[in-house]
Amino acid sequence: MAGTPPNGAGVQLQNHLATTGQQMLVPKKMFFTKGTGSHKHELRSFELALRDAGIEKCNIVHVSSIFPPNCELISRNEGAKYIYPGMITFAVTARLSSNENRRLIASSIGCAIPSDSNTYGYLSEYYAYGQTEKEAGDTAEDLAAAMLASTLGIDIDEDKSWDEKEEIFRISDKIVKTTNVTQSAVVEKGGYTTVVAAGVFIF
Repeated sequence: MAGTPPNGAGVQLQNHLATTGQQMLVPKKMFFTKGTGSHKHELRSFELALRDAGIEKCNIVHVSSIFPPNCELISRNEGAKYIYPGMITFAVTARLSSNENRRLIASSIGCAIPSDSNTYGYLSEYYAYGQTEKEAGDTAEDLAAAMLASTLGIDIDEDKSWDEKEEIFRISDKIVKTTNVTQSAVVEKGGYTTVVAAGVFIF
């Protein structure tokens, strides 16, 4: 099965981890969140965006971009129950800041999950100037789905529209869900505006 080690390799890895006392850090849950913040200092605008997203108390470690096998996608409200001040928090994040007055900015995380829960999915990070929330979200979702489709052997034309590709994914029955979380904002005068989108992993 694509995305899972052969039975022998899996057993060897489990035995090695048990013998050495090591843990394999594979997230059990993940939630999406997003936020925006504005301030005269860029760093403060970023902190305010994290606060808006509800993850400002975390020590965030940026990771890429695999949705783990058998990982449960939970709501932001449910995910907040697992957040503790100061915790080391692994997250796939997209961030964009600007101080250009009235500039439209967007950050997005796309997600594509395979129908076989024992197989990994993909997360994409995307940010753009001058794109609406829907445009950025569709692009991020498209990127994640295209990466997963390539892994699963689904033949697609990269130049097709997102709607056409989405129909191919639906017919294939190999991709069960595509989604995105996207934050857009118009830069406020006299300072920086930051937009953040994140997929936060829970162990």
